[in-house]
Amino acid sequence: MKSKILLLLLAVLITGVSCAQNDGAKFKEPLNILVFSKTEGFRHSSISSGIKMLYDQSKEQNWVITVTENASLLSDETLSQMDMVVFMNPTGNAINETGQQAFEKFMKRGKGFVGIHAAADCEYDWPFYGNLVGAYFLTHPPAQEATVIFENYDHPAMQPFKGMKTYTTFDEWYSFKENPRENVNVLARLDESTIENTNDNNWRMNDHPLIWWTEEGDVRSFYSVFGHTHEAFQDKLIIEHLTKAINWAGKRID
Repeated sequence: MKSKILLLLLAVLITGVSCAQNDGAKFKEPLNILVFSKTEGFRHSSISSGIKMLYDQSKEQNWVITVTENASLLSDETLSQMDMVVFMNPTGNAINETGQQAFEKFMKRGKGFVGIHAAADCEYDWPFYGNLVGAYFLTHPPAQEATVIFENYDHPAMQPFKGMKTYTTFDEWYSFKENPRENVNVLARLDESTIENTNDNNWRMNDHPLIWWTEEGDVRSFYSVFGHTHEAFQDKLIIEHLTKAINWAGKRID
């Protein structure tokens, strides 16, 4: 049984497979989502867990998910069938110029984007993408348990954390080449005082945003640092956090 599950996940990752389970769905209209996870740099083993989490959520959420690492599917033809995209830990120069042009046209039609964790470690030479994701990865201290400070609960993706001033969990805490605060709506930041076991302070930002959103015209974008570990995609609060971010970017909720 385990081998069959692994083969299914492998097929989803490599070829791009659509799945939709709509029985008992809470939303009448399906949300068509392209999940992109191609890596040309560091590869997170948690990608498979992130995809499984999305698949598990698809029944209740009425999501139609197409998962791919084939950058040629970032085309006018494929994207015309999508409502939004989720970048699940892609890295490096994963998309060629033709794909970039198609993606820009897609987003400018008022679509949605959710970037998960390493989405900030991707496409450094593509200004449109940098503006969309909000910031580029610089470095990080060793992955460890640390505390996230919540700043704002008005966004739907923050509802799981309502009533909590902070949340302590294990992840990989990115710092960024430039502080995005002036250009995005920050929802949470890192409590840098909770980081230990590091002699290198180059990761410190002093003001250290981790979760944010933007809305320019009809384009909605959301970024969350969670997602380095398999366990992140098994955490009920983070699952709800990402689920609501996706439904917000897909313009189902405000």
